[in-house]
Amino acid sequence: MRKLNEPEVREQYQIEITNRFAALENLSDDEDVDRTWENIKENIKTSAKESLGLHELKQNKPWFDEECLGFSDQRKRAKMQCIQDPSQSKVDNLNNVRREDSRHFRNKKKAYLRAKFEELETNSKIQNIRDMYRGISDFKKGY
Repeated sequence: MRKLNEPEVREQYQIEITNRFAALENLSDDEDVDRTWENIKENIKTSAKESLGLHELKQNKPWFDEECLGFSDQRKRAKMQCIQDPSQSKVDNLNNVRREDSRHFRNKKKAYLRAKFEELETNSKIQNIRDMYRGISDFKKGY
């Protein structure tokens, strides 16, 4: 929605909507109300997607990277195998994968926190108070 404040983007969106609704005016009046509403809704959604783009969600865990994603995918696959065939070997495999997964996540988080603490310490030593307090408030809010 913030992108609509930019004049170029707003103009492009208005043109896109106008073109799509001009095409809708050519439809017959005999059409069902629900079907007409679906057409209007789809036109608005596609126009917004094309001119405004998709909104990217903020990542809650900055330490979570592609490697962590691979570990969680491996965990999901092991769980699906265990659900499909609950043999003892599959259950043991799932427990091992969960253990490795948790260990990896824990180590990644520790490394991230260690780097953040070192950054705060460096800011404190060079008397960069503003960045130091920003970093502290990030920890208070949660990351």
